[in-house]
Amino acid sequence: MSVEEQKQVQEKYYNEAIRYMLNAEEVLKKSEKEGRSYLDDKYVKMACGTAYSGILVALDGFFIIKEVDKLKKDKPKDKKYYESGLTNRFNKILNTYNEAYKILHLYGYYDGITNVKVINEGFELAYEIIEKIKP
Repeated sequence: MSVEEQKQVQEKYYNEAIRYMLNAEEVLKKSEKEGRSYLDDKYVKMACGTAYSGILVALDGFFIIKEVDKLKKDKPKDKKYYESGLTNRFNKILNTYNEAYKILHLYGYYDGITNVKVINEGFELAYEIIEKIKP
């Protein structure tokens, strides 16, 4: 992949991932806070799901840039798909991904955790991954 192609991929996927994160932040603002918690878990769930999707967009771009061998293209992408692409070569990103997956996808999206600090940490981890493809 040429340097110019790499820059185009970075710009495309980075901008899309940031768009997801900005949307997630807007949704999260719809839930008021009281003390340490958000009051409306519906908005927290929506925001966490959107932020996690932003991570996946960023990782798709990262895989293209780093020319990570793809798994069979006819299979749906799941957590194992992303883990296998990061294992061995990109362990630091893998650890960050696993933490973000737990916070945003499991705790935030599925379980509906509303702790402000936990959700903010998930968003920070998402941005950390997205920064890996910043042009």
